[in-house]
Amino acid sequence: MRKITPADVLPLSEYAKVRAERRRSLTQTKRLRRVEVGPFATFYFENFDTMLHQVQEMLFIEKAGAEQIPDELAAYNPLIPDGRELTATVMFEIDDPVRRARVLATLGGIEHTMWLRVAGETIKGIAEEDQDRTNEAGKASSVHFVHFPFTPAQIAAFRRPGTEVIAGFSHANYGHMAVIPEPVRAALADDFD
Repeated sequence: MRKITPADVLPLSEYAKVRAERRRSLTQTKRLRRVEVGPFATFYFENFDTMLHQVQEMLFIEKAGAEQIPDELAAYNPLIPDGRELTATVMFEIDDPVRRARVLATLGGIEHTMWLRVAGETIKGIAEEDQDRTNEAGKASSVHFVHFPFTPAQIAAFRRPGTEVIAGFSHANYGHMAVIPEPVRAALADDFD
């Protein structure tokens, strides 16, 4: 799969002109790449378009100039699926800061308990190791980056229309799962070579 290069990144002045339209057009893409699992977690499955948008937005918001581009590419290119995997940003979205702190304090190690089940076969998520996502006190981060590596047979099963795909957690304090809707499964099938 293609990675983002500096040539893919629009200069800020050009991006400012197309930003509103790009954000609108990406809304539909993102809607078909989002799965809520349990009361607090959402899997946002990433691809080239979502990561390019993230890079452009970081550059637009931070306005640090061209010297910022290599850092953004180093941060976001690893989240573009390589053709044999799905990748996701998993967020625990709890508006109330007191409740968020209380819940996250019970979810230490959750980054190692994410999985997908495709036609009954479980694919264990592999957390990005760019930084610790659980602190020494056992409090989990609210944002996790995870890869789900597939075998060729699992890819073939995932691509079959109507295949049941489930996303979930095996954490003792967050044992939730959700069936991935068929339109989302179909969109994610395009992430494989």
